[in-house]
Amino acid sequence: MTFPENGLALSALQVLRVERMDYTQLGRTGLKVSRLCLGTMNFGPLTSEEDSFAIMDHAHELGVNFFDTANVYGWKQGEGITENIIGRWFAKGGGRREKTVIATKLYGSMGDWPNENLLSALNIRRAAEASLKRLQTDYIDVYQAHHIDRNTPFEEFWEAMDVLKQQGKILYVGSSNFAGWHIAKAQETAARRNTLGLVSEQSHYNLIVRAPELEVIPACEDYGLGLIPWSPLAGGLLGGVLRKIDKGRSASERIVQELDKHRDKIERYEAFCDELGEDPANVGLAWLLHQKAVTAPIIGPRTLEQFDGTTKALEIKLDDKALTTLDEIFPGHKTAPEDYAW
Repeated sequence: MTFPENGLALSALQVLRVERMDYTQLGRTGLKVSRLCLGTMNFGPLTSEEDSFAIMDHAHELGVNFFDTANVYGWKQGEGITENIIGRWFAKGGGRREKTVIATKLYGSMGDWPNENLLSALNIRRAAEASLKRLQTDYIDVYQAHHIDRNTPFEEFWEAMDVLKQQGKILYVGSSNFAGWHIAKAQETAARRNTLGLVSEQSHYNLIVRAPELEVIPACEDYGLGLIPWSPLAGGLLGGVLRKIDKGRSASERIVQELDKHRDKIERYEAFCDELGEDPANVGLAWLLHQKAVTAPIIGPRTLEQFDGTTKALEIKLDDKALTTLDEIFPGHKTAPEDYAW
């Protein structure tokens, strides 16, 4: 059996899994991506190259075609360790690159000299070329600003991005960690240039962190951006942390501190998940998939075991009663200004 678009051979089992995966458009674009996005931040520092390859292969087996990375991942300045791992995986062939919608990011420092970070036209050009080389590809599907750069005007940002698009080196532009008004300013500047503008926003969003509901999500809806939540399980707090600790599994100092702050809510949450008969991690992902503008939560497994089973979240349908209960446990926000004014 084959994909008619590119003629890449797939086994009958792979085709079945692809057919079971849910896909959606990335924001207002025609680009189809899986409802779960594979985050690769652990590849290199915590996950070996061999295990990283196995996780990416398994992602394709499950029908996950959307992968996210960044030039700084690997956390050794200038080395781009994670992008290099993905590039070597692409180089194995077998249609790995063709089946993948790869999103990477720039902003963080890749060297000690000026202009080796942030969003100047110079750094955009250099960073894109370096990512292409590490990823062993001639184009990036979604090129994202990892953070807002308050010192670079959007006119300069779009001029540099438009050149990359004209050269065929990037297809779409996304943002990460932008405020609602940053999205609006970026889009209005793009509109004056008659260019597509941002198509996605990566934001810190989960049942515990709900601030994006104030202005980021309304901006995404109005301008047609797909929301890609990072840390969808709040660093593990929403992944069944209490039952793991009860079984003697260790937790980081940060998780223990956060758990102390939110223990009452986490206890209620895990008890409610038990009532639903579902794993807390899958309920947390399913909740995000029910939210406005959300395209795909980013799941960042360290091991194949952690990754396996996450697609169960796609099958969980939360009714109005369940969603209301989750809002009672983790209160959210109304759209600004009604959240704090009449």
